[in-house]
Amino acid sequence: MAREQLGVGIIGANVDQGWGTRAHLPALTAMPEFHVAAVCTRHAETAQATADKYGIPQAFTSPEELAASPDVDIVSICVRVPGHRDLVAAALNAGKHVYCEWPLGANSREAKEMRDLAEAKNVRHMVGLQSRGAPAVGYLKQLVADGYVGQVVSCSIVSSLPGAGTKSDAFAWSVDAELGANTLTIPGGHSIDALCYVLGEFREVSGKVTTQMTTATNVDTGEELRVTAPDQMLVSGILESGATASVHISNVPAHGTGLHWEIHGTEGSLIASAGGAVQYASITIRGGKRGGTGFEELPVPAQLRRVPAGVPEGPPLNVGQMFARLAQGIRDGSPVDPDFEVAVTRHRLLDAITAASDTGRTQTL
Repeated sequence: MAREQLGVGIIGANVDQGWGTRAHLPALTAMPEFHVAAVCTRHAETAQATADKYGIPQAFTSPEELAASPDVDIVSICVRVPGHRDLVAAALNAGKHVYCEWPLGANSREAKEMRDLAEAKNVRHMVGLQSRGAPAVGYLKQLVADGYVGQVVSCSIVSSLPGAGTKSDAFAWSVDAELGANTLTIPGGHSIDALCYVLGEFREVSGKVTTQMTTATNVDTGEELRVTAPDQMLVSGILESGATASVHISNVPAHGTGLHWEIHGTEGSLIASAGGAVQYASITIRGGKRGGTGFEELPVPAQLRRVPAGVPEGPPLNVGQMFARLAQGIRDGSPVDPDFEVAVTRHRLLDAITAASDTGRTQTL
């Protein structure tokens, strides 16, 4: 039986930078069902500095020691993608529940290995596809399910974010496509997962995955980097419902325009828009019914926010929403969403998009 407060050990929460510090710590420290019991980074001084700043009882440099702590019920993994597999395995082998950031693995093979081990250990496991925690995305799903647009006939997502052609020293490693953190997997994976969450999975896909900016400048060192990671993803396909779908995700050199998502059906249309990425930006929804005068804003119902008011907007909000689901699954033994099985499904879809690009042939899922 789960204790009154679930202890979380965070691997990768550096006091100076990183997603763990930007999103996980502000969410978890504001939620009464959790306490952050331990933190782990590669260097003792940064681990201790994070522990001191946030009042965390234990600081580690060894992931295995963190996972072995009796005060830790959940291990949260917020490090670079190539480190996920070994850290997830350490947590699962210690019998702990796991929250791992997306992408789950550097490739589908690693994701499958982690899913299989998690299922064998009979613990709750969640992947950080945070758009599923966004109240606005949940509202889109509810509107579609309730028939606001009628039968969906088409949908499209266009998302552009800046950054192509430059990298900070901390992210210079990500120019290598083999390491699994790029436009296809991160903004692409999050965006296409949001689409599938709201509208259902793809039945078939065609696509192009390209690298337009083949070099990048390390803005901290001045070094010129060779880029193999893609910066453009274009997808066209058919959903299992029969609706047509298109997705264009781009990392651009200058100014991105954020997210624009349209859903059209026999009875109406929905538009979701944001200035940033779908997994953490503040999303506005507008809707228009067939025969009406046009679009009007549809405020997101307050009850779709399931975390306390003290959880900040932005990245911590959706992470907190996800952890609330995870806590419920741990307490009542129910499945959680999105779990590692969802992650494997998403990895397979990205593989199919890549195969469509490489072969020029439509891929059937």
